Amino acid sequence: MAEIKAHEFDRFLPKAVDLYRIFLIYGPDRGLVSERAAEIAAKAGARLDDHFSYTRLDVSDLQGDPGRLVDEVNSLGLFGGSGLIWVKGSGPEKVMADGLQVLTSGPAPENRLIIEGGDLKKSGLLRKLCEQAKFAVAIPCYADDVRALNGLVDQELAAEGLRISSAGRERLLETLGGDRVASRNEIRKLALYCRGGSLVEEEHVLDIIGDASAISTDDAVDCVLKGDVAGLHRAINKIVTSKTPIFLVLQSCLKQFQLLDLMRAEIDEKRAAVPQVMQTMGRHIHFRRKPLFEKALSSWRADGLARETSRLQGAILQSRQKPALEDTVAFQTLLATALQSARANGR
Repeated sequence: MAEIKAHEFDRFLPKAVDLYRIFLIYGPDRGLVSERAAEIAAKAGARLDDHFSYTRLDVSDLQGDPGRLVDEVNSLGLFGGSGLIWVKGSGPEKVMADGLQVLTSGPAPENRLIIEGGDLKKSGLLRKLCEQAKFAVAIPCYADDVRALNGLVDQELAAEGLRISSAGRERLLETLGGDRVASRNEIRKLALYCRGGSLVEEEHVLDIIGDASAISTDDAVDCVLKGDVAGLHRAINKIVTSKTPIFLVLQSCLKQFQLLDLMRAEIDEKRAAVPQVMQTMGRHIHFRRKPLFEKALSSWRADGLARETSRLQGAILQSRQKPALEDTVAFQTLLATALQSARANGR
């Protein structure tokens, strides 16, 4: 089966275009999907301004014309050599599946094909076709965990010759996650603000992100973890009034549940005690919030944490696909998760 793990991509990238001709890149993190598609296109040597060797399609371009994908991938370049077909956008899987089925059942095409998929199920036809074909590969893109975010912070700040203090890193990480492009842009904005210096401090992060935004975001996330529905209403009203993007709460909440999920797995697999796991994996959590995390770890089970993490990831994806509904999607999702927290806490 040609499927790589999410964390294997950096090691896979240098040899990707030599091994495969068709790339399906999918997952809830739309920013990461686009970023990895662009990296593969760059490795393929594609010049995006050369219309003779590069073709960009939207899924809507294939509706009513399933043979177009096959024709584009098998077309011969005017000046020879391999071309690149890059399909973006989202839509019903069948729009892509008919053409992809033809391509994967024949010999490897001369041109390369990159498909940006949505959050595809394991049983989805697109994933099955690419996982089973010898010259195709499926590449998952899930929301960055704490380790990946730390690496992203270090990479972007190092490019400007900057380091970041522990307090600054903790504050910055609270605003990141959920979408790779959005996270990278936030870090670059911070790096630009601190250009010429050597160390990024917490106050620099607060200058860029906004102190009121960070505080109200923390308050809302804490209410979700506690299952405090009334408190969540107040926190959300405060956020809306301050014109802070409610999307930041979704990002922060997702990051907290991903961390809880990792800590819960450590407890279940190694039979470790909650205080022990808090000491090893929760060292960066602010001391005022540690009792809340300890209670959540004692209350939540692994299946519940996985369910809520998936719910939050889906909400982030939906809010990006339908920006006009962002506030509604975010509030309904946070409320649903808060209610589950209240149930887990026995409130």
